[in-house]
Amino acid sequence: MSISRRQVASALAAAPLALSVDGAAQASEGRHRRVIHIAGDSTAAQKYADAAPETGWGMAFPFFLHKDRPVANHAVNGRSSKSFVEEGRLDVILGRIRPGDVLIVQFGHNDQKSGDPARYTEPWTTYQDHLRLYLDGARARGARPVLATSVERRRFDAQGRALPSHGEYPAAMRALAREEGVALLDVQALSLALWQELGAEETKRYFNWTASEQDNTHFDPPGAIAVARLVVRELLRTRVLGPRDVRRLDEEIPESWIEWPPAAV
Repeated sequence: MSISRRQVASALAAAPLALSVDGAAQASEGRHRRVIHIAGDSTAAQKYADAAPETGWGMAFPFFLHKDRPVANHAVNGRSSKSFVEEGRLDVILGRIRPGDVLIVQFGHNDQKSGDPARYTEPWTTYQDHLRLYLDGARARGARPVLATSVERRRFDAQGRALPSHGEYPAAMRALAREEGVALLDVQALSLALWQELGAEETKRYFNWTASEQDNTHFDPPGAIAVARLVVRELLRTRVLGPRDVRRLDEEIPESWIEWPPAAV
C-alpha cells in the first residue's frame, strides 16, 4: 500500500504532546537517552485543563519509568491507524525517532468507525497494512516497534460480565505481531480482566464519570494510572524494558501527580 508523505506544515501539528519527567530526550553531555514514543488515540493522549478530569494513560506512564527514560506522547484524540498516518503524524515521529528508541503503537478504537472513510480500516487487511507502516518505519531507523492492543471500554452485560468491544482488531494485531516478530502488549485482554475483577460499579471510579458525563471509553486519573501500570508491566514482561528502567510498579501513585496543562492554542 502506498501512502504519500505530507508536507512539513501539516505534520507540525503532530508534535509530541508530552515529554516525561525532566523533558529532554538528549542528556546534557550529548549522550542520547532512549526515548519511548507513543502513537495512539484519545485513550493514551495528553489532556488539557478544559478536558479534566479526563486523563490519557500516557499522562501516567512516566510515573512508572526511571527519569532517564523520557516519554514522547504523540497520541491524539480521535485518530485511527490510518488517519494518524494520513495527517503526517507518523512522519513526524519517524523524523525524530533515533536508534535504540521504542515506539508503542496503540490503535483500534477509531479504526472501527465504518461510517468514516478517513478513519475506518478493516481488521485483517487495511488495519494490518497501516500498522506495518509504523513497524517498518521504526525498524528502518534502528528503533524498536511495539504493538499494544486497545485498552477496553467499560462494558458489562446484565450478569455483570465485562464484555469486549473491539471486534476483530485485537486478534488482527496479535496475529501481525506474531508474523512480524515484534513485542505485543496485550492491554485489551489485561484491561478486560481488570474491569471484570473490579466489577460494574467499581469501574465507574476508573472512567470519566462525572456529574454531567458518563464516559465509558476515557479514563479519570485512577483509570489512567491503572492502565499505565498494565502497559509498563507488559513492557517488562516482553523484555522491551528491564528492571532498571521501571519503578513504583507496586506502589500507590497519588492522583495529585496528574496535571492538565492549559488548553493548547
